[in-house]
Amino acid sequence: MIIVFVAYMVILIGIVVYSARRSKTNTDFVLGGKKISGFSLALSERATGESAWLLLGLTGLAYSEGMAAIWVALGCVAGILFLWIFLAEPLQALTEKSGALTVPGLFSAKFEGTQRSFGILSSLIIIFFFVLYIAAQFSGAGKIFNDTFNIDPFWGMVLGSVLVTLYTMMGGFITVVATDAFQAILMVITCVVLPIIAIGIAATYNIHIAETIAQASYTVPLNLGTMNQATGGLLILNGLSWAFGYTGQPQLLTRMMAMRNKKETRQSRWLAISWTLLAYIGAFMIGIIGYKLVQAGALGEAASSVANDSEKIMPVMVMTLLNPILAGILLSGAVSAMMSTASSQLMVVSSSMTEDFYVHVTKKKIEERRMLFLNRILTLAVGVVGFLLAITMEDTVYGLVSYAWSGIGASFGPAIILLIFWKKLSRAGVFASLITGTLSAVIWKTWLLDLTGVSERLASYLLAFAMAVLFSYLFPKKE
Repeated sequence: MIIVFVAYMVILIGIVVYSARRSKTNTDFVLGGKKISGFSLALSERATGESAWLLLGLTGLAYSEGMAAIWVALGCVAGILFLWIFLAEPLQALTEKSGALTVPGLFSAKFEGTQRSFGILSSLIIIFFFVLYIAAQFSGAGKIFNDTFNIDPFWGMVLGSVLVTLYTMMGGFITVVATDAFQAILMVITCVVLPIIAIGIAATYNIHIAETIAQASYTVPLNLGTMNQATGGLLILNGLSWAFGYTGQPQLLTRMMAMRNKKETRQSRWLAISWTLLAYIGAFMIGIIGYKLVQAGALGEAASSVANDSEKIMPVMVMTLLNPILAGILLSGAVSAMMSTASSQLMVVSSSMTEDFYVHVTKKKIEERRMLFLNRILTLAVGVVGFLLAITMEDTVYGLVSYAWSGIGASFGPAIILLIFWKKLSRAGVFASLITGTLSAVIWKTWLLDLTGVSERLASYLLAFAMAVLFSYLFPKKE
């Protein structure tokens, strides 16, 4: 198994070295310089969007909550479909017209004279939430390396964070997309192969998966352990609310911005949708089947580690049920999930700090070589901060991702939707979306989540959308 994982790392390093040679300018580093194929961008967007959240977070949620977790999966799939069917083409056209390199740059191009204000505010929001997101990926790396090679979680986080930070520094966006495409293939193989094998093993224990699903409850029963959790209709609504966040994630939107033309965008759409359906069905089934296998005693003593942390169900199933070679391949997929997202988020944060913050604060035209150097140094700095947070925070991967997802999605999502589909959006509306989304996500998560039972994903997005529309009417754009 170690040999397989080493081979995976050698292939990854080879891809990094080869692709890094194509990253010659700052435009290449930040958005690929239109050098990347649509299929590679589609695979990269999917690998980036799903992260350790899919293979650890969703599988763990399905293990702990059973069929009630299906609403989260459906919410995510709905968001991805909306993103590729309705937003991808307009984003590609808008980027081609404006020449923007970042998501905040799209707003600045629409409203003249807002480059500095939008840039600084947007970069501060991205830095705040994405550092938490990066910490979640590094935390996921610690779990995977611990379960796979019995490496202490601390050193697992060190290994994961160092690898991701270094290869992102080397080639920027081009390198990240190239490694993502390879990692997306590994991830979907894991999500397809493991459930199929697990179903076969479950049959030997007289576990009928179809019967289990047919008789399952789709809500969490109300008891002392779930008093503070949403149940029934509210649980369904909170799960489906994951869909909102997809419209505002810069690490996903930049893949569509980097598309070369409309034709490529349309072709890539079907690849992204197919990958999504296979990966989500597979990940969800891993959690459901894993629970039944633990009940039947099929995972042996390894099941004790899952009892303490449900997000370990996927690595434990791989280690227990599969031969070492296949286990090494599938666990490489889990490591890929973490790396692909963390690298993309490092890129978004560093490029936002340079393109949207540093340039506007200094008000100086910076030469290409210096900008490239600055982007690489900031990538390193963000990686270090993300690692420090990962070793000090105790929240789950699911919890950290949910929080960061809510804040970023609610801040940028309503503004992006209205920018594309509503001509009356004003600069005041954009500011209202960014500020309301950020503040409401933090306030709701901290003080109102347990009180209301409504997730911060749903509440903060709806509040930000309403404020964007309201302020656009109160302070309309000047013709």
